[in-house]
Amino acid sequence: MANRLAGATSPYLLQHKDNPVDWWPWSDKAFAEARRRDVPVLISVGYAACHWCHVMAHESFEDAGVARLINDGFVAIKVDREERPDVDAVYMTATQAMTGQGGWPMTVFATPAGEPFFCGTYFPRDNFARLLDSVTTAWRDQRDEVVTQGSAVVQAIGGAQLVGGPTAPISAELLDTSAELLAKEYDRTHGGFGGAPKFPPHMNLLFLLRHHQRTGAAGDLEIVRHTAEQMARGGIYDQLAGGFARYAVDGTWTVPHFEKMLYDNALLLRVYTQLWRLTGDPFARRIADETARFLLHDLATPAGGLASALDADTDGTEGLTYAWTPAQLSAALGAEDGAWAADLFRVTTQGTFEHGSSVLVLARDIDAADPELVARWVDVRARLLEARRQRPQPARDDKVVASWNGLAITALAELAQLTGDGGAAAIELATVLAERHIVDGRLRRVSRDGVVGAPVGVLEDYGCVAEAFCAVHQLTGDGRWLTRAGQLLDVALEHFPTGQGGFYDTADDAERLVTRPADPTDNATPSGLSALCAGLVAYAALSGETRYREAADAALATAGPLISGHPRFAGYVAAVAEAVLSGPYEIAVVTTDPAGDPLVRAAHRHAPPGTVVVAGEPDRPGVPLLADRPLIGGAAAAYVCRGFVCDRPVTTIDELVSRLSG
Repeated sequence: MANRLAGATSPYLLQHKDNPVDWWPWSDKAFAEARRRDVPVLISVGYAACHWCHVMAHESFEDAGVARLINDGFVAIKVDREERPDVDAVYMTATQAMTGQGGWPMTVFATPAGEPFFCGTYFPRDNFARLLDSVTTAWRDQRDEVVTQGSAVVQAIGGAQLVGGPTAPISAELLDTSAELLAKEYDRTHGGFGGAPKFPPHMNLLFLLRHHQRTGAAGDLEIVRHTAEQMARGGIYDQLAGGFARYAVDGTWTVPHFEKMLYDNALLLRVYTQLWRLTGDPFARRIADETARFLLHDLATPAGGLASALDADTDGTEGLTYAWTPAQLSAALGAEDGAWAADLFRVTTQGTFEHGSSVLVLARDIDAADPELVARWVDVRARLLEARRQRPQPARDDKVVASWNGLAITALAELAQLTGDGGAAAIELATVLAERHIVDGRLRRVSRDGVVGAPVGVLEDYGCVAEAFCAVHQLTGDGRWLTRAGQLLDVALEHFPTGQGGFYDTADDAERLVTRPADPTDNATPSGLSALCAGLVAYAALSGETRYREAADAALATAGPLISGHPRFAGYVAAVAEAVLSGPYEIAVVTTDPAGDPLVRAAHRHAPPGTVVVAGEPDRPGVPLLADRPLIGGAAAAYVCRGFVCDRPVTTIDELVSRLSG
């Protein structure tokens, strides 16, 4: 018989609807039930694509004996961290404070008031059963100590929030320090930063690209180029269908943790697009195109919007869909092409993965190869992909997350600006967010099957979606997108400020948790503060309204010590800071042919970091950058401004490029 999760919209919660555990969704009713029964709360947090979440579910939550211990001694609450990042943030801070590490599944024992007194992550079945017994005994026999521990943890994690801490205004010296520290941690052999497990450092790479463009530092570009190549030739990149896995379990990018997340691929799409823009490297262009194709083919949902993830597991086995043996290659391609593919993709009899299988990597530089070799590679890829499609496929978490779709929209819009394809996909996705996720002027975090969910938007949603709407405004020259971005930013400025320059991650009228999260660090996704700053800077440049820039400057100053001291966790906010230090430039191209005008293409190709570009006919309604800017002698002209200070218009590509390089 299904439990209370049967009516959930979250795919992760629905995975647990048939557990013998008497799960509750996160709700006031669940905590009221704990108070009524006078029992502690078990809070289990995870997400649908999480491998170890599945393992703990199979071992413990599907086990009748473990379920009996949970049901008898606790009120059990299941939380989708992607749907409720605010809940996840509070209890992850507690878990890290108590254990020194974090991760998912996250296992938290709390009082009926929600105060955590014991935290951990994955527990094997027998260990978990003993833990349940121990917590039940402690609640019965040592209640005062347990409650005191919970209160102390809440006090500690409340004080851990960086609200009202030291500030450092953004400067060239501060960003130079950040880039230098990143260079010291750079893996010169395999690219990226640090050792195993190795995550794609998309936000740090975006920062280094912008730092290189502003300063001319060749080392920054080499770090990005080398890391981008190593990742895309490794097993973390799907050599057949495109798209990046969440991370590599080794330091060489060979064996991935196979889940594919929307946010990683959106951010990496942006990196490869900008790398191609700055270098013209066909390899970077190919990876950008393939990543965009993965987003729009594998993650597009029938009701509109992009799904949040593909699962790490297939039928309970990690990598089942993706790994190959030499025999399997030969069966799919024939002996000759099978042997050729095994050599190209480094598939050996020993294997690089489990049970003698290998994850495909690209052993040689195919992009600069002889055309006949490239044609053979394209044919082999297509045939292997078709064979792979006959295998069982990983499950998909098809909920649409506002902030992650916002990241994808911005990336797709930037690619469209450079390729000139019109950006229909970015516009369509933005329309879904505008029409479905904005309810009574406020953002909702998720939707599924065309129905918006109840969880309210957090700061990162407002920031990422506002930045996306600014990107679509630039792509289309349609003033409605700028208006929508401004409305979201106004809500954020009203409901999220700390009063000391920074921002909380939840609104002042959102559900009250045991503490109000305010984490400025960039982790898997941009922090709410970073995302909001990006939206504020872009909107200020497009609208000319300086109060949004002033809010961004104040917020960036609160992140200054983080940028200079811990750059690995400040990639996105540092990238925004680079835009601010550059101006950012504001380019208005007045033209009767915005889609085909060479001045528009040159503006996008040579734009300094964070530049906003709008093209269209003079005085187009709702487009401030085109106001009072006429054609020159009946011909197109580019008006270049920096920090709201404008130079005379230029009418040739050479003049524009010279102006932007000055």
